[in-house]
Amino acid sequence: MSVWNPDNIRDVAESVGIVNLNNDVTENLARDVEYRIAQVLEEALKFMRHSRRTLLTTQDIAQALRVLDVEPLYGYESTRPLRFGEASLGPGQPLFYVEDEEVDFEKLINAPLPKVPREISFTAHWLAVEGVQPSIPQNPTSADSRNLELMSKGPNANSTLAAMSGSGNVAVKPLVKHVLSKELQLYFEKVCSAFLDESSEEYRTSAYSSLREDPGLHQLVPYFVQFISEKVTHGLKDIFVLTQVMRMAEALVQNKSLYVDPYVASLVPPILTSLIGRQLGGNADLSEQFSLRELAASLLGLIAKKYSHSSHTLKPRLARSCLKTFLDPSKPFGAHYGAIIGLQAVGGAEAVRVLILPNLPTYGALLKDGMAEENPRRPEAEKVLAVLFGVLGTLREGRTALANGHNGVVTEDLRGRLNGKVGEFLAAKISEAGEVDLVHAILEL
Repeated sequence: MSVWNPDNIRDVAESVGIVNLNNDVTENLARDVEYRIAQVLEEALKFMRHSRRTLLTTQDIAQALRVLDVEPLYGYESTRPLRFGEASLGPGQPLFYVEDEEVDFEKLINAPLPKVPREISFTAHWLAVEGVQPSIPQNPTSADSRNLELMSKGPNANSTLAAMSGSGNVAVKPLVKHVLSKELQLYFEKVCSAFLDESSEEYRTSAYSSLREDPGLHQLVPYFVQFISEKVTHGLKDIFVLTQVMRMAEALVQNKSLYVDPYVASLVPPILTSLIGRQLGGNADLSEQFSLRELAASLLGLIAKKYSHSSHTLKPRLARSCLKTFLDPSKPFGAHYGAIIGLQAVGGAEAVRVLILPNLPTYGALLKDGMAEENPRRPEAEKVLAVLFGVLGTLREGRTALANGHNGVVTEDLRGRLNGKVGEFLAAKISEAGEVDLVHAILEL
């Protein structure tokens, strides 16, 4: 039994010329009409709920019909209330209808045409590709950027210029308010003070262990990254501060409960500064400076290994920064030392083979000058020579050791071939050390 009256179906059929319709047919059509109406109402109610309304409108019905691929009704989307009139077909048979508004044709013809409404559409465009903003109409141009730079800023800016630029009396509020609990604020202060406490090594160790293992520190990660960056920027002459903030960065990276991927781009610059910076620690002992560079190199290698899957350009950019420093003869040997161990930490033996080894003939001449007796930079040059032996030693990995018959002697033939690979100076040093295995590993590449 259908709720919809079958007589309505019969009336509609007779209006289109279909008479004597079977009762079973009218019953089935009435059920179908009832189902279709319920389907339209369900879709319309979805539009009403998503619009945060409790009143169903004709616009909701029209959108529901459009979703169901049915031509929507026209004439019922007016914002004006409908006026219903009543007519009588006979005693006890009222008929209601919508009264038509009287329209003055002369006014209607002379009235300007309304604007055609535009359909809502969505488009996508590249805001930036590999950090470079493409020149497309959707992105701001360089002229817009210059206008923004010329705008008056600061509390003492000219009010007239501010009004002309459209920024007068504008209060800018952050979209998201980041609120830290008092416990987290206290923890942040205690950990930072503990890392920089020179008097108690036990206090520093406890802070390092807590930062490396404690969960629930997600909200503090950007603050720790900012703290590390500020301390490196303003504490380049304090070797203790630089070492401690590198240990802090190491603890953050090693904490398995923290998601540090979004902050790697901000964490890498202070680490690179501690690795290939020109002057670190001021008048600090040379061994402390090189220990700091070694710590930064190990941390850089850990970051490259852990986060290269989320950023495919991370390793190439790190290697490019280190290689640029290594090939710059104006940089001190300390920076070259950091660049060499940084390349090896980031790329392993492959980086040594591809990036370091081909540049050794040229670099050997610079290293020879630094090794001169009267050169004040000789201690640093000796450190660089030692680390070059160390990274070149990684080329021997996977090779079988030579027999004892060689007695650790590099023949003249081997030395001549080695000169073409690493230059005369480094070839002589390798030969003096009797590194036969290393010679063969280099010559086989």
